[in-house]
Amino acid sequence: MEFCNINFNILKKNELFERKENETKCIATVNAQFIVLANTNKRYMDYINSNYSTFDGEVPLKEARKFDKAFIEAEKLPGSEIVYDFAQFAKENNLKTFYLGGYEDSNAEAVKVIREKYGVEIEGYSPKYEPYPFSENFLKECNRRIEAFKPDIIFVGFGAPKQEYYIEENKDSLNSLGVKYIIGSGGTFEFVSGKIKRSPKWVSKIGLEGFYRLLQEFNLNRIKRILYSFKFYKYINKKPDWKE
Repeated sequence: MEFCNINFNILKKNELFERKENETKCIATVNAQFIVLANTNKRYMDYINSNYSTFDGEVPLKEARKFDKAFIEAEKLPGSEIVYDFAQFAKENNLKTFYLGGYEDSNAEAVKVIREKYGVEIEGYSPKYEPYPFSENFLKECNRRIEAFKPDIIFVGFGAPKQEYYIEENKDSLNSLGVKYIIGSGGTFEFVSGKIKRSPKWVSKIGLEGFYRLLQEFNLNRIKRILYSFKFYKYINKKPDWKE
């Protein structure tokens, strides 16, 4: 089902786990920022529309419901919530999970939290920050650690679009390892670790998660990100602004 030129094909929580045999299911949790980025970057749009996507953000979901009644029953499925659903799924199905990215302390603490809460096999690695495109050494070390652990589920927290580019470029090799699910997760590890507090449900319900996080991380980049996200309204009834 299409909204803002993006094909949202995971609308219910149970659909997260449905996959074809031998498929590495790649999931993007699409918020307003992702919508704008995809509509100005054809490669990013192609990645999202050739894989799986959920609604991550109350405001885009509310607008989608206005746009098409078929979205009325759709659920908001952000990375900061489905990370726990996948932990439970891993527990029930004896699957191994790997957290890649995020800040080093947040990654380590998030792994510890999930391991203690769910009793699952889980490891993580936070490489030193690099801009995209990643260096050969960066990729080699990330993939070496993944290959050694052989996870079934990987959350990649490099931020958009870097995490999706990493997934796109490494999907075939990860599929050959038997990875079943790869989820681009943004700042999820910071939430799981407790470094950043999740907004109260009432704040989330009215779509002010971004402003709540701004109060915890007040900086110019965070302000710019919020302003950038509002541009998604432009694409509700408009074709993409791709620069070929």
